[in-house]
Amino acid sequence: MIASGVLSALFLNDTIVLMLTPLVLEIALALKRNPIPYLIGLVTAANIGSAATIVGNPQNMIIGVASQIPFAAFTLRLAPASLVGLGVAWGILALVYRREITGAPFPAGVSLPWEPIYRPLLQKSLIAVVLMLIAFLAGVPVALAALAAAGLLLITRRIKPQRVFNEVDVSLLVFFAGLFIVTGAIEQLGISEWLFALGRPLASQGVWALSLVAAALSNLVSNVPAVLLFRPFVSQLADPREAWLTLAMATTFAGNLTLLGSVANLIVAEIAKGRGVHLGFTEYLKSGAAITLLSLTLGVAWLSVT
Repeated sequence: MIASGVLSALFLNDTIVLMLTPLVLEIALALKRNPIPYLIGLVTAANIGSAATIVGNPQNMIIGVASQIPFAAFTLRLAPASLVGLGVAWGILALVYRREITGAPFPAGVSLPWEPIYRPLLQKSLIAVVLMLIAFLAGVPVALAALAAAGLLLITRRIKPQRVFNEVDVSLLVFFAGLFIVTGAIEQLGISEWLFALGRPLASQGVWALSLVAAALSNLVSNVPAVLLFRPFVSQLADPREAWLTLAMATTFAGNLTLLGSVANLIVAEIAKGRGVHLGFTEYLKSGAAITLLSLTLGVAWLSVT
């Protein structure tokens, strides 16, 4: 969970669960353990950790561009809330799945299939990441810094393009496209204005109220469309900067409430399904609801006092 949370803050939560879910499944099944608590730990930590930075998830990227909050200032406000949230998530999972954690010991002598490490690409990737983070802290626009790092890797690659294209998840791209189509339709039909008019009296009451509205909307239309719906109206609130930070925290933490709360959750469930492991809605809800309520409460408390 620590690895998932920290890496998600740097590389996007959806990317991290795409990479780590097969690894978690491989290890858990090889060790004859129940993979469900480890999968839930992976994705809840990815969601919580991604709230710490502008580049942690898609909705934070939208907020970063719209709000123009510097990378360092954004991280200083939200990283502490993410760290506390990771501790909360671990504690709740340790309680809900205590039999798994305190049960039979891990079997000894189990060999796991490891893929060989392509060291030149690993080294180039680390260099690109360090340069990208330096650019973020120096105030370079996030989109430009990220594109420059990606360009550095592309122009120095030795891997055939087809191998890269084979890793593209077309169904995931279609799902994202569908979300944006629904969001666009909601805006064109005026439903977004109606929803905001309905929730604005409550959202204007401060961090707590805005967090409740954002969390509810995130679980109705998903967190990325929720931020897109809020975007035209945040400037009308009393403190737009505080509102943006609240939206970043609330919409991200709210993604842990149900299996449908974020795209990362669905990615983990779909990959697990392909390996014969069923991560169901009710099973996820047993720990997801408690993680969301407690982490969201602590996150709101942190923003209210800082």
